Amino acid sequence: MPEQGRVIKRRLRSIKNMQQITKAMEMVAAARLRRAQEKVAAARPYAREIQGMIRRLLPAIPGMAHPLLANRETVPRPGGVVRAGFVVITSDRGLCGGFNGHVLRQAQVLLAKEKEYGLITIGRKGRDYFRRRGYRLVAEFIALGDDPTVTQTREIAQALLDLYEKKLVDEISLVYMEFISTGRQVPKVAKLLPVEAPPTDEADQALINDYLFEPEPEKVLDMLLPRFIVGQIYNALLESKASEQAARMIAMGAASENAAEMIDQLTLSFNKARQAAITKEISEIVGGANAL
Repeated sequence: MPEQGRVIKRRLRSIKNMQQITKAMEMVAAARLRRAQEKVAAARPYAREIQGMIRRLLPAIPGMAHPLLANRETVPRPGGVVRAGFVVITSDRGLCGGFNGHVLRQAQVLLAKEKEYGLITIGRKGRDYFRRRGYRLVAEFIALGDDPTVTQTREIAQALLDLYEKKLVDEISLVYMEFISTGRQVPKVAKLLPVEAPPTDEADQALINDYLFEPEPEKVLDMLLPRFIVGQIYNALLESKASEQAARMIAMGAASENAAEMIDQLTLSFNKARQAAITKEISEIVGGANAL
């Protein structure tokens, strides 16, 4: 019985140490989540405005043939195949619940529908997952940190533009977790290239004829489209980071609660074992006294 008590005490110490770690990770994730939420909220208006500018600009230059606007489905590769590119955004670290699993399952569903594809991963978990399963990666980006910068985003955007302009892929979509709230994040697939013109509403159409462009609309579009692509990627990275921190905070909170339950159960078992040992010793003492 003393040996059993020592085993239980060792388990108790181990679980208490783990609980301290999970609580610390939960607090860190909560702090990072607040910063990530602020960045997501700050980036969304920029994404809406630049999309609105493109929506108002394109009707002013009808018939413009821009390489980032061309839909290659009308001129597919030999055999009638369009090669789809997917940018899968995951985390570099684990311990974030089902965050990575949801994104990877969504990506696999999309890849299963394509005869030819180009796979680009952002994050170590996605890269390792697809490598283990024999998928061929055309590009990979890891170690962006918990606070991705615009400079890092520009490098990613340039790599994607190179793949698209060299016709290694005919279209590119982003696959990531969209942050809805702390308790809800959903996988999202967003078309990145070719850039699709947002629908123009009646209010925009009425104002288009009143716009004066300086320089020419074509030059404005040339400057605007790369910035739009960088903005879309940056917004997806921020959404993904916020979702990751929310998932990690929830997962670590649940782990801390489970550890507390295990501590209660082990404490009860330890007390029972100690009481049984004391009772046995008393019985032996009484039995020995009676024998004398």
